[in-house]
Amino acid sequence: MDIGSLTNALILGISIGSIWLVAALGLTIIYGTAGVINMAHGEFIMLGAYSSYMLQYYLGVPYLLCIPASFVIVALVGLALERGLIRYLYKRPLDTLLATYGVSLVLMQGVRLIFGSDPKYISVPEIFQSTITLGSASISTFRVIVLAITALLVLALWLLFYKTRFGVQVRAVVQNKDMAASFGINSSRVYMMTFALGAGLAGVAGSLFGVLAIVLPTMGSSYVVQAFLMVVVGGGSLAGSVAASGVTGEMQSVFASFTNDTFARFIIFVLIVVFLRFRPQGLFSQGGVRR
Repeated sequence: MDIGSLTNALILGISIGSIWLVAALGLTIIYGTAGVINMAHGEFIMLGAYSSYMLQYYLGVPYLLCIPASFVIVALVGLALERGLIRYLYKRPLDTLLATYGVSLVLMQGVRLIFGSDPKYISVPEIFQSTITLGSASISTFRVIVLAITALLVLALWLLFYKTRFGVQVRAVVQNKDMAASFGINSSRVYMMTFALGAGLAGVAGSLFGVLAIVLPTMGSSYVVQAFLMVVVGGGSLAGSVAASGVTGEMQSVFASFTNDTFARFIIFVLIVVFLRFRPQGLFSQGGVRR
C-alpha cells in the first residue's frame, strides 16, 4: 500500500467511525443511564429515516430541517414507549430485552404496512453530493457533514451531562438511585428524559443514514449490531463509545484496503471478541456502580 492509499484509508476510517458513533450515541445514553438493553434501537434509527422521508415527500421540508425534526419525532415515540412499557421493567433485564425486541418487530411491520417494502430515498442539496479532495485522498462532502454533526452531538452531550443540573441528576441516579431520591431527585423522570433523548439521537442517525443508504423497514438491523458493539467495547460511557468507534472505524478501513469490506468486518468482530475476553468491562468502565 502506498502513502496515498493509506491516507485515503485513514480519512475514510474517520468517516466510518463517525457513522458507527452516531448510531451508538442513543444506545450509550439509554444503557449507561438506565441499564436498558434496547433491542428496538435499530427501529428507532429506521423511524428517523422514514420521518425525514415523510417530511420531504409530503411537506417539502428542506433536508437540514428534517434532521432536528426527526430527533423530535422519534424522541416522542421513545417517550411514549418508556411511559407505556419500559418504566415497568427496570431491573428486569431479560424482560426488558424481550419486550424491546417485540417492540422492534411491531415497529418494523407497522412501517411495512404503512409505506410498503419498496425502497424510499432521501434527497439532499447538490452541494452535499460533491467530493472533497485532499491531495491523493478524497471523501464525499456528505460524509464530512456526518462527521461534523457527530462531533457537535458529542460536544452537546458532554455539556449536558457534565455542565448542567440535569447531568448532575443523571449521574447521581446512576451512582445510587436511593440516595439520589433522598435529595429530591425524581429517578423516574430522569429515566424518562434519558430514554427519550437516546431515542431522539437514534432518529438523527436515521436521518443521516437514509442518505447514505436506501430507506427500508429493515434498515435498522444493519446498524444495531455495530451500535451494540461500540457500547460494549467502550464500557457503556460516552468517552468509551467515541474511542471504540474511532479505533474500529480506522481498523476496518485499513483492513478493507488490503482485502475487502466483508473480510475486514470479520477481522474486527474477531478482535472485539478477543478484546472482551481479556477486558470484559470495556475500554473505559463506568466510574460507579448502578444501584
